[in-house]
Amino acid sequence: MASHLPLIDEDGEVGNLSKVDVGVFRPAAEVLPPDFLADLVALKKERGERGPQKSPTKVPTTIRFDADVLAALKASGKGWQTRVNQVVKDWLNTHSPA
Repeated sequence: MASHLPLIDEDGEVGNLSKVDVGVFRPAAEVLPPDFLADLVALKKERGERGPQKSPTKVPTTIRFDADVLAALKASGKGWQTRVNQVVKDWLNTHSPA
C-alpha cells in the first residue's frame, strides 16, 4: 500500500484525501454498531431527506425583494422560503393572478 499523509493533522484539521484513502473507505453499515447506525437513520428521517427530489415539485427561480423585507424573512429562521411559498399560494387562492 502506498504511503500517504494522515487524514487529520495535529490541529484536528482534515487534509486532502488521496485515491488510496478513498479506496479503504467502507460502507457505514460495515463499520458502525447496528444500534448507532439505526439511530443515524432515524435522525435522517426525522430531519427530512435532502438532495434531489425524486419527482420535483418546485421550480427554482429568482425574485427580487427589498433588502429590509429579505432581512426580515431570513430573520424569521429556517424554512423562510417554504413559508413565503405558502403565503403566495394562499394569496393566489383568493386573488386573480393577473
